Amino acid sequence: QVQLAESGGGLVQAGGSLRLSCAASGRTFNVGAMAWFRQAPGKEREFLATITRSGFGTTYADSVKGRFSISRDNARNTVSLQMSRLEAEDTDVYYCAARNLNSGSSSQNDYSYWGQGTQVTVSS
Repeated sequence: QVQLAESGGGLVQAGGSLRLSCAASGRTFNVGAMAWFRQAPGKEREFLATITRSGFGTTYADSVKGRFSISRDNARNTVSLQMSRLEAEDTDVYYCAARNLNSGSSSQNDYSYWGQGTQVTVSS
C-alpha cells in the first residue's frame, strides 16, 4: 500500500501564493504518476495537474494553467504544487493522488492512492 499525506494548506490573501506538498510512504516503488485535485463541498472533484513518474511530463487544467506548477522529487517521494495569483475561487480542499502507471491522467478514477486533503482558503 501507498500512503499520501498533504501539507502546506492555509489561509492566503487573493493574489498571493502558496505551496502544497505531498509525501508518499509505504510501497513507494509502486508510485508512478502523481496528481493534484481539489474539491468544494457538494461539487465533483476537479483535476488540476499531473506529472509523470520521470517528472518530465506535466499536464494542467485550463483553469490553473500559468498559475500553478507541479513538480516532484523522487528521491524524497514528494510531489508539490506551487500556486500563485490565487483567487477566491481557488478556495477548496486540495488532494494529492498517485497511480501505479507512469503516465498521468486527468481522471480521478485512474488514481488508486489518495491523501486526506488539505484546506486552502483564499480571502478576497
